[in-house]
Amino acid sequence: MNNILDKAQTWTKAPFDQETQQAVQKLIDENQYQDAFYTDLEFGTGGLRGIMGLGTARINAYTLGQTTQGLANYLQAKYPNAPIKVAICYDSRNNSAHFADLVSSVLSANGIAVLCSQAVRPTPMLSFLVRHENAQAGIVITASHNPKEYNGYKVYASDGAQMVPPDDKILIQAVRAVKTENIAWQKNANLIQYTDASHDEAYLASILNLCPVETNSKKDIKITYTPLHGSGITLLPKLLAKAGFTHLDIVQAQADLNGDFPTVSYPNPEETEAMKMALLQAEKNQSDLVFGTDPDADRLGVAVRNKEGNLELLNGNQIACLLAYYILSSKREAGNLPENGFLCKTIVTTELLTEIAHYFGVEMVQTLTGFKWIAEQIRLREGKQIYLFGGEESYGYLTGDKVRDKDALSSAFLFAEMAVWAKEQGKTVYDLLLEIYQKIGFFWEDLVSLTLQGQEGAKEIQEMMQKMRQNPPKVLAGETVLQTKDYQNQTVLDENGQITAHLNLPKSDVLQFILQDGSVLTVRPSGTEPKIKFYCSAKLGKLVAVTDYKNNQEILLQKIKNFISSFRNL
Repeated sequence: MNNILDKAQTWTKAPFDQETQQAVQKLIDENQYQDAFYTDLEFGTGGLRGIMGLGTARINAYTLGQTTQGLANYLQAKYPNAPIKVAICYDSRNNSAHFADLVSSVLSANGIAVLCSQAVRPTPMLSFLVRHENAQAGIVITASHNPKEYNGYKVYASDGAQMVPPDDKILIQAVRAVKTENIAWQKNANLIQYTDASHDEAYLASILNLCPVETNSKKDIKITYTPLHGSGITLLPKLLAKAGFTHLDIVQAQADLNGDFPTVSYPNPEETEAMKMALLQAEKNQSDLVFGTDPDADRLGVAVRNKEGNLELLNGNQIACLLAYYILSSKREAGNLPENGFLCKTIVTTELLTEIAHYFGVEMVQTLTGFKWIAEQIRLREGKQIYLFGGEESYGYLTGDKVRDKDALSSAFLFAEMAVWAKEQGKTVYDLLLEIYQKIGFFWEDLVSLTLQGQEGAKEIQEMMQKMRQNPPKVLAGETVLQTKDYQNQTVLDENGQITAHLNLPKSDVLQFILQDGSVLTVRPSGTEPKIKFYCSAKLGKLVAVTDYKNNQEILLQKIKNFISSFRNL
């Protein structure tokens, strides 16, 4: 506690501005400083992210200034004899435009050229710009789908992907070495340029080139879209219009760029509540598809018509499986499915995606949680294999390699194309989903998150992981645990607790339990939110008949409930 207080007290003196000094002193006087200073923000699976406010554990001008100065120092050390350029985009969150300007100022003050988006733009466009402009790095100001109190700062390397070891660790050390008094704040306007319409057009053209098969009935598909007050509204309607989709109905109440997200409590298309307005409007207009994107438009939520003709929200695993099935099926039918192609998924994403890859004779590569690990595999295999598709259960997907992060715009475009492709075969998207369950296998997944805020919450999460790591369960919901994969210790334990193998992925605070019936249960602290997450994946054999779907789904749902109950009793 003394160390935390010492850290807080440094903010009550120069070089911090007077307003900051007074505000922090008030926090100290009222004994409210701990959560603001108990830690320093670090890069997780989604970069730097936190609640906006004063303190080392918060997003503010000083933490962003320190991070940006550290990034400038890192880049100058990495590229000592070359001109350096950094691309920047920002989303619709409160202060995002201001923070982007601040970051541009610090970089330019260090002699680094900046290309900043002229207005709010999606995160995947930033990834595209880094590669398109041959920049050495990229930054996007966003907190993705977090509540309105949050903002964040994602750093991208020269390949357009978020940083992975060792570069992220080197950058963290460079940031930690920066003293506040050494931050260069004075903007050099001569080094700052802004994007124009040509950059938008180049990004959209790269997406239109991804379509695996030509379709002719796009005018028959009706789509309702909600951007949830985020950046998707700037480009997704234009993309779908360019592709020939003429029936796009936008939820106007959620179309304004508003960082308060006034119509939702949580601007995340994973949440049913966030998609409610779009679903109601789609029913009224008899839409075939519903799309929802989060504030920085890297996550996509989808609803389709089921066998009864009602709109049904798909989960992230189902969307990923449908996109993979469509891409692989259409390529095989056209005779251009490459022999050296590969798919990627994270370790918490459904194993059905692996089964789909194997069904088409394509390699599946598994990575840690976080799309940066999928992007790393694209880079490592570039020139040797052809990347076809990557997905994660948290509503993130990517086709093609012009972007190196999950992309809701390209995913929405391809999903709409898939609906046309299915329709031209006399099917619906829902028919394709049932076809997967019949041909390949029936899986069902669920995620339960426990939110534990602040310093005490972080401590409690750490203790929970330690307890399960030291005494892994032998039985969960009546099923024997055949394997325990500990990604922190890089070990695989058998049912007797003996090490039988070692993992070859980077270390990560994740535990995974493989059960006798083929189900998989995974526990990990979130890298972007104050949560511990429990992933449950239950498995049955292939669906014998479409009429069996609901009954089999109920069996899997009950399995998952039993698994979750077992976790809570550990």
